Amino acid sequence: MSRIKLCGMSRPEDIAAVNELKPDYIGFVIWEPSKRYVSGKEAGELKKMLDPGIKAVGVFVNEIPENVAELANTDVIDLIQLHGDEDDDYIKRLRKLTAKPLIQAIRIVSKDDIIRAEKSPADHILLDSGKGGGKTIDWELAALICRPYFLAGGLNTENVSEVVKKLHPYAVDVSSGIETDGHKDPVRMREFITAVHESEV
Repeated sequence: MSRIKLCGMSRPEDIAAVNELKPDYIGFVIWEPSKRYVSGKEAGELKKMLDPGIKAVGVFVNEIPENVAELANTDVIDLIQLHGDEDDDYIKRLRKLTAKPLIQAIRIVSKDDIIRAEKSPADHILLDSGKGGGKTIDWELAALICRPYFLAGGLNTENVSEVVKKLHPYAVDVSSGIETDGHKDPVRMREFITAVHESEV
């Protein structure tokens, strides 16, 4: 069964909703330009409210490795998602600073991107169309990849069932697809999770 990551949590009421719905992962976007940005301190406060059975992922874009490692090593986050231009040397440097698992997000627009994803030294890879743009990736390209992956980019309650049946990703990752008027919507969150579970019955 595909795991579920609900990304972009930023308010106590978001955490209350996920504690009830029990996704596998939630995401804190710790990147200031994002409209879903939370600071490391805010993420820490929200993490204290989070059900310990749900893993918190910190999403970073070209952040200083020491800053990332500090949040990981103080258990503000359980996994690290790199969503910028971080290369193999960056990952190697970060691994020296923390043992927390790494997810490398890779924008998929061509077969060359699939090759790059296959070779990523990160513990996990995430296939996306951009930085939270809400656009779907080419599912035919995604089908070419052999290693397990998180799938993001334009997923919502209307299309996630189809993509899970077609691609069987390790995990599906959603943010804008569970929002109403720019905020997380508990009803849409529940509908998304139900659609994933029902697609695999």
